[in-house]
Amino acid sequence: MAAVAAGALLTERRAAQASNIEPGDDAVGVLIDLTRCTGCNSCALACKAINHLPNPDVAPTALSSQALTFVAAETDAAGGVHPVKRQCMHCLHPACVSACTVGALRKSADGPVVYDAHKCIGCRYCQYACPFGVPTYDWGNPLGLIHKCQMCFQQRVAKGETPACVAACPNGALRFGKRRELLAQAHAAIASHPQEYTDHIYGEHEAGGTSVLYLSAVPFEQLRFPQPGNGTISQTAETVMGLTPALALSVATLATGLHLILRRRQQKDDAAPIAWPDRKED
Repeated sequence: MAAVAAGALLTERRAAQASNIEPGDDAVGVLIDLTRCTGCNSCALACKAINHLPNPDVAPTALSSQALTFVAAETDAAGGVHPVKRQCMHCLHPACVSACTVGALRKSADGPVVYDAHKCIGCRYCQYACPFGVPTYDWGNPLGLIHKCQMCFQQRVAKGETPACVAACPNGALRFGKRRELLAQAHAAIASHPQEYTDHIYGEHEAGGTSVLYLSAVPFEQLRFPQPGNGTISQTAETVMGLTPALALSVATLATGLHLILRRRQQKDDAAPIAWPDRKED
C-alpha cells in the first residue's frame, strides 16, 4: 500500500507540473510606483474586504492568514521613510509551485499564481521555497492551510476587472495590465524622469521575472527588497522536490518487496511437516 501511495504521489506531482503553463505575451501583472504611494492602506483594506478577512477596518502590519498584503514603512540610507506594498510577487517561474508535491499551487497562463486549498496537505514546502517569504501558514486551522495573494484571479480578474487593491488606490500608485505593457511603461517613466526614479524595475529579472513590478526613487536594497538574483529559483526547487516522491517510492517499494519475501518464507516454514522426535519404547 505504501508503494501504491508513493506512486500515486509521484504521478499526481508530474500531472500538476504538466498543468503549469508558461505565461504568454498577454499575461497580466501589477506595476507599483512607490513614488506615488502615500501609505494610506486603501489597497490593504480593499484586499481584506474582497477576501472576507477578519478585522476589515484595521490596517495589517505583516503578511498572515488574515492579511494577504500590507504596506510596510521602510527607511532608506538617508533616513527617509517610504511606504512599500508587500504581497505575492506572482513569479514567472514560481518556486512555490515547483516545491508543492500535490499541485495545490499552479502558475496560470494569465499570470497569477493560484492556490487550491482542497489539494493542500499543509506540508509548508512552499514557504521554504519562496524567495520573498510570502506564503503564510494558518496555525489556528486544524487543516493547516496556506494563505497568499491570488491577484483577485477568481473574484475579479477572470471577470475582466482589476484586482481590488488596484481599484482602491486613490493615487495611481498601482497599475494593472499586461506585463509586457507595464514593463514598457515603466521603462518610459524612467527615461522621461530619470531624476525621479532609480534606473531599475524590480521584478523584471529578479528570480527569473515576476508579475508584480516596482518603480522606486531609491535603490531597492535600501528598502529591504530581497535580492534573489536573476536565475529561476524554481529549477533548483523542482529538482530537489522532484526527488522526494521518487525517493518515497523507492523506499516504499523496497519495504514492500522485503515484506513479501519474509512473508513467503514464513509461509514455507508453516507448510513444512514437523519432524517429531522418535518415541522411545520402555
